Amino acid sequence: MWMSTFSRVALPALQRSTSAMARPALRACSRPGLQTAGQVSSRLTSVQLRGQQTLGSASLPLARHSVRHARALDEERMMEVEWEDGGQSLYPFTWLRDNCQCPLCTLESAQARKLLMADLDIHTGVDTVEVINDNKVSIVWPNQHTSVFDAEWLKKRCFSPAARQAMQEELFLNKRYYWDSKLRIPTADYQEVLRDDKAALAWLLALRRVGIVYLKGAPAEQGQVAKLAERIGYLRLTFYGHTWQVQDKYMANNVAYTSGRLSLHTDYPALHFAPGVQFLHCIKQAVEGGESEVVDGFHMAEQLQREDPEAFRTLSSLRVDFTDTGVDYCDFMLQSKKCIIDVDNEGRVERINYNNATRESVLDFPLHQVQPFYRALKAYVDIMNRPENVVTYRMEPGDLVTFDNWRLLHGRRSYISRPDMLRHLEGAYLDWDEVMSRLRILRSSVQDKA
Repeated sequence: MWMSTFSRVALPALQRSTSAMARPALRACSRPGLQTAGQVSSRLTSVQLRGQQTLGSASLPLARHSVRHARALDEERMMEVEWEDGGQSLYPFTWLRDNCQCPLCTLESAQARKLLMADLDIHTGVDTVEVINDNKVSIVWPNQHTSVFDAEWLKKRCFSPAARQAMQEELFLNKRYYWDSKLRIPTADYQEVLRDDKAALAWLLALRRVGIVYLKGAPAEQGQVAKLAERIGYLRLTFYGHTWQVQDKYMANNVAYTSGRLSLHTDYPALHFAPGVQFLHCIKQAVEGGESEVVDGFHMAEQLQREDPEAFRTLSSLRVDFTDTGVDYCDFMLQSKKCIIDVDNEGRVERINYNNATRESVLDFPLHQVQPFYRALKAYVDIMNRPENVVTYRMEPGDLVTFDNWRLLHGRRSYISRPDMLRHLEGAYLDWDEVMSRLRILRSSVQDKA
């Protein structure tokens, strides 16, 4: 077992949410050079990740906060809370009334709102605001309804930019660790992930942050991807079935079911909502060839934006047609339209959609945009294929790789099999909603046991 930069930096951050039993499960990491999303200059060292949270730090419990004073600002229609540490927070009256935690307004067993929007007075004032016992704030409304809010609940929902960013990071773990060919893929033990919550949490945190985790020690037989999926929730059913067998097939309905080279791609852009996470389990490997290749699509998009801003704008604004037709689990004829690079409303890359095999010949652009599109796509693919950006590895029977299909592009070198050594991988998909749900549950469970 070895410890690398990633292990030395990321795993200590899990100490309060993950016991020493789980930390050895995540064995590998990156060499120096790993980057953090949004900060090209930020690099992992054995000391710190400058300006960013380390892996799992969003899962750590917040410090307790005490209310010094609370008052109503009637003209601004806000409640002001002064904290014992000297800070202040403002909360709109309408938001407070909308989020009353009493049994009439909230179904506690489901943490769901019962108060109807039709019954919400969006211009309400307040009668009184006071700090009561147990570090809570009580509000009496004009109709004499009373709302009581816990200090920690209020603090986490503060409207300051810093508090909002911290809450979003806790909920979604949006920060990513960018990497290139120097990456040593984080590695965990398959059996330990199945049986130990702390090991499973470390696995999913790394999957979210780094985008790829290698699991060793699975039995070299079908059914292991389904068993791993049960650790999270359930598999994503697609037109290729709940699971699918990557083997040479006569009259193949997918280029993956041949022995030829597969260029770097994401899976299933022909679906409007492509699977978020992919599992691939090696049951038998080829006699020669068949090495896997992966690149960090987010990092490559960042490089493209830096080197060729016009190409980045083209791929993040023009919607491309994808198609997939055939018969497998059932017959299918798919069509979708997507940007190659999806960005959010702040311009940050959030998804890559690219598969050259299923890119449709229909190109729904005006004539003057056709050549710029090809130029932009070629520039992006050329960056992906630079040797300094590609990680290459060879799976052996019992190895199982898990990766982010919205972020990573993966490929395969051509291979040679023989009748007694036919290459065989089993694959499966999950969605990020299910994966993140399990991650949050594990994080809460591990914290409660700490």
